[in-house]
Amino acid sequence: MITADFHMHTSFSLDSEADPRDMVERAISLGLKTICFTDHNDKDYPIHEGETGFDLDIDRYMKTMSALQEEYKDKIRILIGVEIGLQEHLAQYHHQFVMDHPFDFVIGSMHVVHGMDPYYGEIFKTKTDEEVYRETFLATIDNIRDFMDYDVLGHIDYVVRYGKNQAADYSYRKYADEIDEILRIVIANGKGIELNTAGLKYGLDFCHPHPDVLKRYRELGGEIITVGADGHAPEHIAYDFNKVSDILKECGFKYYTEFSARKPYFKQLP
Repeated sequence: MITADFHMHTSFSLDSEADPRDMVERAISLGLKTICFTDHNDKDYPIHEGETGFDLDIDRYMKTMSALQEEYKDKIRILIGVEIGLQEHLAQYHHQFVMDHPFDFVIGSMHVVHGMDPYYGEIFKTKTDEEVYRETFLATIDNIRDFMDYDVLGHIDYVVRYGKNQAADYSYRKYADEIDEILRIVIANGKGIELNTAGLKYGLDFCHPHPDVLKRYRELGGEIITVGADGHAPEHIAYDFNKVSDILKECGFKYYTEFSARKPYFKQLP
């Protein structure tokens, strides 16, 4: 099993109540060698009733995670990352934010599509799943075409989790033009993608992105691929990681990627 989980959230993210220490202890109990915290910084996130927003308390975050690094240094390798919510008007903000802090790893993710997070369903009220999926992929292209301040593009087909019919209107082939453009931009800009096992947790029969997308990424020359469970609670850590190595091998990969100080390191698949 791969022993590095490079996508996890704690109570520093609005959508998690997990204590960072509990996440560390759970990772150790599972035999993980490396974890990377990637709490959300989603500036200008559309606030819903009862929410306070996804702006990361960066000073407290760095202080807390640095202390855990030191405390657990003999038991597990702890890295400090962030998941930024891509929106076109935030490019300069994200550039400065990433430059100002010594992150090991930065995930760039599409959570907001033209002012709406598919999670809440509003975007599907007047549009078909197919229309929303295509709109999301096109918005992704617009966000990453000239933006370089991330290391991997997170959960590329995240939107499919929340469609009215989920994967019934989704396949790589159906959106090949848009997905290929995303992958070509990622590769041309020296960035990577992630294999995110949360798709399985959220009722899909595949990880994010779909294996056909993973295969296409490899066919186009993509090599950088991290692995994360997108865990928001201790029990989510390394979710279904026992399946990951076989999935990646079947898609043509021999290695997966870990990051440190924003640099990729390739590890042979077990």
